[in-house]
Amino acid sequence: MLRTGRPTTLLAAALAATVAAAAPAIAGEGQPSPWQIGFQDAVTPIFHQAHSFHSFLLIIITAIVLFVLALLVICVVRFREEKNPVPSKTTHHTLLEVAWTVIPVLILVVIAIPSFRLLYAQYTPPKADLTLKVVGRQWNWDVVYPDAGELTLTQIMLAPEELQPGQPYRLAVDNTAVVPVNKVVRVQVTAEDVIHSFAVPSFGIKADAVPGRLNETWFKAEKEGVYYGQCSELCGLQHAGMPIAIQVVSEDTYNKWLDAAKTDTEAAKKVLQQASAGSLTSVASR
Repeated sequence: MLRTGRPTTLLAAALAATVAAAAPAIAGEGQPSPWQIGFQDAVTPIFHQAHSFHSFLLIIITAIVLFVLALLVICVVRFREEKNPVPSKTTHHTLLEVAWTVIPVLILVVIAIPSFRLLYAQYTPPKADLTLKVVGRQWNWDVVYPDAGELTLTQIMLAPEELQPGQPYRLAVDNTAVVPVNKVVRVQVTAEDVIHSFAVPSFGIKADAVPGRLNETWFKAEKEGVYYGQCSELCGLQHAGMPIAIQVVSEDTYNKWLDAAKTDTEAAKKVLQQASAGSLTSVASR
């Protein structure tokens, strides 16, 4: 029996502190959370599907681990030397050998069905409402809007002294790419020098940026906000200094931003600031 007292109290306090520290880390949207556990929150249909597939796999592998653990415990208890001084000389069991061949195959088939569905959805995008061309180089990203006269935004990581309140360290950039909410965005990815990798976790997208090659992915953001990613390929000395930032806004705000960005990037930033201030005011008045 465990006695209550100072050690137990300290253990309980430590456990409570651990749970409290983990509480904000379990889920993150748009950016990583301290001590994060699991994926960032999904804001696209593809990533919702990936979340479901991940949970399904977690159930299967947990069941397999528990089953194998149970077999090990049975072997240790029933076939220890004290209970079986003379070991069995059985070498073959036809039914058992068939079972341990067929059952894993059936498990793989069960896993393959949702896996193929997810792959098909990832690589069969619906008709795009907007196209972005993303070019990686050492060490920044260029986001090009081909449908807007090749409007180009160069994303460079902000220094610590340049960060505004709420902007994450080593993820915020000087020119955030902007897309409208609930629109299908096709992303064409390439590079100019070495292999990079364009990844935004909350969108569930990741595409290698290979010189001389045009890879493609897509997303449809369901919620407004700023979503961050990073280069996910070891591309050189400043690999950790290649963040990605995409802001999802209403269609009206996007059109205003795009009109301003064609002539003045600073004016375009003010459009986003005004839209953010307006949304905060409307939330506070509710």
